Amino acid sequence: MPEQTATLKEWFLPERPGPLIGLHVIHSGYGACFVDRWPAPQAVLAEIAGNYALLGAAQALTAADIQPHIQGFVETSEDFVPLLRTAFPDVKTWQRVIFELPGAPRQMPADGYSVRRLGPPDAHHLSGLGRESAWISTMWGGPDSLASSGFAWGAFVAGQLASVACTAFLGDTYEDIGVVTEPGFRGLGLSPACAMALCNDIRARGHRPSWSTSPDNLASMRVAEKLGFVIQRHDRLYVVGVPIPEPAGTLAT
Repeated sequence: MPEQTATLKEWFLPERPGPLIGLHVIHSGYGACFVDRWPAPQAVLAEIAGNYALLGAAQALTAADIQPHIQGFVETSEDFVPLLRTAFPDVKTWQRVIFELPGAPRQMPADGYSVRRLGPPDAHHLSGLGRESAWISTMWGGPDSLASSGFAWGAFVAGQLASVACTAFLGDTYEDIGVVTEPGFRGLGLSPACAMALCNDIRARGHRPSWSTSPDNLASMRVAEKLGFVIQRHDRLYVVGVPIPEPAGTLAT
């Protein structure tokens, strides 16, 4: 229930740059939170679109408790690693780099295309994105919800949606962004232009942009650095039951 989920907010504080899974579940209404008991939980699992945050006391859970609920990318502390390895013997680790933007983004020219905020009439554009780009709307429950959220910007070339930047994880202080560009339009500077517009929007809300990627996703790291993002930390995710994404074709979260 949303009312119960909202009472878990303190579990996800203090905020730091990066994917804010629990806070995004609370703010967006998408995803879910699971607890070991209610009331007074000792462990919490937040989930949205295959992204998980596992927090609390590892001894409060057994392997059987988490096995039905996790398939994707898990952010957690070292305390939970033995439990994850017991529950999922094939669990893998995936290195991650978290950036934050200390000031205004560097300006990126939009030559030959238009960049604007997406709205409800743009849902069909989001639905028409190719397989590599379709994930961009999953943290908002799908194309219709992302288009209506007000948190997405798009670059259009000859009337076609070619690139999208959106708030993938919405916190109270930080907004972690995701960016995709359709394969046929890469190399035109669309990702930086979309992300710049989104970063300005985030800052206008009084929030701070963050950017999460993997160290082997050189394209994503170059866009972040071009915009003025700086590395805040290195950490890792635990990957359960899904392949680790290939760098090509993915940008940011």
